[in-house]
Amino acid sequence: MFKAKNFVSSTKKLLTHPQIEHQQLRGIVKVRLKWVKNRSLDHVIDTETDLKAACLLKDAIKRSPTGFLTAKSFVDWQKLLGLTVPVLRFLRRYPTLFEEFPHVLYANLPCFQLTGIALLLDSQEQSIHQAHENDTLERLSRVLMMMKSRTAPLQSLHPLKWDLGLPDNFEKVLIPKYPDHFSFVKAPTGVAAVRLVQWREEFAVSALERSNEGGEMGDEYRQFKRGQTTLAFPMNFPRGYGAQKKVRAWMEEFQKLPYISPYEDSRHIDPNSELMEKRAVGVLHEFLSLTIHKKTKRNYLRSLREELNVPHKFTRLFTRYPGIFYLSLKCKTTTVALKEGYRRGKLVNPHPLVLLREKFYHVMRTGLLYRGKGVNLIPQEDILLKDLENRVEGKEEEETEEEEIGTGDEYYEETSDVEDEFSKE
Repeated sequence: MFKAKNFVSSTKKLLTHPQIEHQQLRGIVKVRLKWVKNRSLDHVIDTETDLKAACLLKDAIKRSPTGFLTAKSFVDWQKLLGLTVPVLRFLRRYPTLFEEFPHVLYANLPCFQLTGIALLLDSQEQSIHQAHENDTLERLSRVLMMMKSRTAPLQSLHPLKWDLGLPDNFEKVLIPKYPDHFSFVKAPTGVAAVRLVQWREEFAVSALERSNEGGEMGDEYRQFKRGQTTLAFPMNFPRGYGAQKKVRAWMEEFQKLPYISPYEDSRHIDPNSELMEKRAVGVLHEFLSLTIHKKTKRNYLRSLREELNVPHKFTRLFTRYPGIFYLSLKCKTTTVALKEGYRRGKLVNPHPLVLLREKFYHVMRTGLLYRGKGVNLIPQEDILLKDLENRVEGKEEEETEEEEIGTGDEYYEETSDVEDEFSKE
């Protein structure tokens, strides 16, 4: 197992080398790249927007003391859930998950409770949380270890709980259960926050380091630990970019810069240097690696920007390095994805929670299919969940294949839209 102390010492050797000190001062000639549309990832983001909204509504109904929600209670939730349609219309789309009935006192007030299959899926979700609790502890610890103060406001973690695979009420069932890992504190701004109690050396190893520890990169990784080389980010350029000599030259220079661990103190690095930019890329790469869907919304990252010590205009990094990240404008929001986490429109190593959410989405789609035909015609629970992969895999792969094929012209669409997003920063 790779020792974090060895990495810290090798990093310090690299940073104190005269050539590296010179690299902090000199600039790399950058190439202006146009934004590239990736329809395969856009499709994933579009699909999971509705999935996430349905999961959050499921959790809200479960938290309700009455076991149901009235239409009046969620009238203002549309923007919060990231939906493009009213919440009432959204709930009625999926009768396999949400059962509608009239209020006892107000017959014209629609109410919604969870169906039997929704409760079954929720039970399976709780089992996964319990079985993989140690993994969740490590993930949350590593997030806090990247913060300058080892602290993150609860109001910043709550929007990220779905992306990070945290339990719905993690601040009640997870944080208090492990006082040797976390504690509640008041942030300088006066808001409630979670602080890391003890630094964990065994966690201070980034996803990039772990991926290079074995396999074909083993020799290069051993040289890296001895301070003789640097780690390179996996690159997957859009069609047309990788063949450009200027782009290749730029990326080669970028890869030659030392890799600074996101768990390393970066205060000694010149904030205006290329080295600091590569460190920021490494932080964003690591954060996205910690999310179970390998993506999150830009605004969620923005709320933690200062603690992560990344530039104010960090969105530019996502389009400046299109071989590493993908920036999407789908669903009236800005989402950033880690490209190496996907292959042919599917996650490379899906977390058990992701596999369960695929079941959840399958049930949603079945409800949409049978909508208007009567709830009694919807297949029973055992039939609905049987052979899930065989039912949906063929169609999804066919759609993904179509997204991969193109003329190359689509890679220069909507550039102005991204530039408009930059102007908002």
